[in-house]
Amino acid sequence: MQKLNFPSYSFRFKNNQNKVAVFDDLRKKFIILTPEEWVRQHCVQFLQKEKKYPLSHINVEKQLKIAGLVKRYDIVIFEPEGGIHIIVECKAPSVKITQDTFDQIARYNLSLRANYLMVTNGLEHFFCQLDYENENYIFLKELPEYKR
Repeated sequence: MQKLNFPSYSFRFKNNQNKVAVFDDLRKKFIILTPEEWVRQHCVQFLQKEKKYPLSHINVEKQLKIAGLVKRYDIVIFEPEGGIHIIVECKAPSVKITQDTFDQIARYNLSLRANYLMVTNGLEHFFCQLDYENENYIFLKELPEYKR
């Protein structure tokens, strides 16, 4: 797989019906290794190891309903009280981050109401904080670290 713009992490791999699978620590099973999954796995490691978010607060690949449509978010980090702290949208490295990507995560956030958003294709990362009072996005150089 392609080298990404994240620190190096170690992963467990296996062959599954002539496809490479990576072990997902959150889902506790091997997942077929697609380019987007490669980015998602790195992002989870980044959030846990660099930003110190406990794995127990991180959730991946769950469905949500938006305007009657079933969608699936990539990564959500919950606050200890149950609210949503961060939503992450992962794309394959070959997918350019565009306004459509930001529109997608903004639609998810209409129902989730996170404090922060992250968009990444593994090569480029964008972070923003939401200012609900002024209906504004504040772009950041990085996400905050976990605070107890």
